[in-house]
Amino acid sequence: MSGWFYLTIAILLEIAGTFFLKLSDGFSDLGYGLASLVLYCLCFLFFAPALKKLPMGVMYSIWSGAGIVGIAVLGYFYFEQSLSPTQMGFIGLILAGAIGLNMTTQET
Repeated sequence: MSGWFYLTIAILLEIAGTFFLKLSDGFSDLGYGLASLVLYCLCFLFFAPALKKLPMGVMYSIWSGAGIVGIAVLGYFYFEQSLSPTQMGFIGLILAGAIGLNMTTQET
């Protein structure tokens, strides 16, 4: 499978893990806390094969940038966390950087 496929799944699992970590309320709710740990472990199981096919620095930048954007969007819509226009602009820059890296990176 494509390195981009593995990276996309890793990003989605990392976002889900962070979402469940927030729901765990500092591990007060053990079910959500354990779910977050499982999702993070699965995330790395998909991240590892992507490292074989994509440059590590570019891949990590896309993974972390897309995760930041995904969590910010979830926080805004699900947890009703506010974002100022300036914050939204900087999140847009992160997203633009991740898209730009994706468009200019070839698999090995």
